[in-house]
Amino acid sequence: MAVLKVILMIVYIIICIALTIIVLMQEGKQAGLTGAISGGSDTYWGRNKGRSREGVLEKVTTILAVLFILISLVLNLNIF
Repeated sequence: MAVLKVILMIVYIIICIALTIIVLMQEGKQAGLTGAISGGSDTYWGRNKGRSREGVLEKVTTILAVLFILISLVLNLNIF
């Protein structure tokens, strides 16, 4: 069981670092707000945000955040 805990801790640390880097790579919400006010949401990038770099970063952030929470809960169950 100790080996499993060490593996989970290593994965946890990698997720923490990746989550930090990906959050820092994202644009601020204020940058998108000016485009929405001036009609920028009608452009190609506004309609296809899910396929853009920002859309991918948001999806990866969500996945990593869920993994972060799940591994945190598993590590705190004290079953190891």
